[in-house]
Amino acid sequence: MSGSGAPQLAVSAKGKKVFVISTSWHTQIMDGLVAGAKRELEKSGAVNVVYQVIPGAFELPLAAQKAISKGADAVIALGVVIQGETPHFDYVCNSATDGLTRVQLDSGVPIGFGLLTVNNEKEALDRAGLEDSKEDKGAEAVQAALYMSNL
Repeated sequence: MSGSGAPQLAVSAKGKKVFVISTSWHTQIMDGLVAGAKRELEKSGAVNVVYQVIPGAFELPLAAQKAISKGADAVIALGVVIQGETPHFDYVCNSATDGLTRVQLDSGVPIGFGLLTVNNEKEALDRAGLEDSKEDKGAEAVQAALYMSNL
C-alpha cells in the first residue's frame, strides 16, 4: 500500500472558493471520502465551499470545468471505480484521469485527485477515510489542491 509515505500538508483555504464534486456510486465509500474532505476543509479554515454530487467518475472532468467557470479557486474531485469483468474500468479511469489533468492544466486551477481506482471494494474501504480505513484520500485530495492553490 502506498499510503505509508503520504505527506501531511498544512494548508489554508482562507479567501478560497472550493468546490467538492463527488460521484454517486458506492455510497459507503463516497460518504467516507466526502467526510474526510469536509474535515480537512474545516481544519483549513474553508468557509466558501460548494458540494455537488454527480452521476459517476466519467463526469468528473466536465463537473470540474463547470466549477471553475463558477469561480472555483480549487476543485476536489472524489470518486471510486472498482475493477469489474469488462474493460469499462480502464476506459472510465483513463477518461476521468486524462480529463481532470486537461482541465487543471488548461485552467490553471488545481484539482485534488480523490478518485480511487481499485481492484476491489476492500481496497476502496481501506482508502476511504472511514473509522477502520488505513488512509483518508478525501483529506489528501484537499491538501494537494489547497497546497497548489497557494503556490
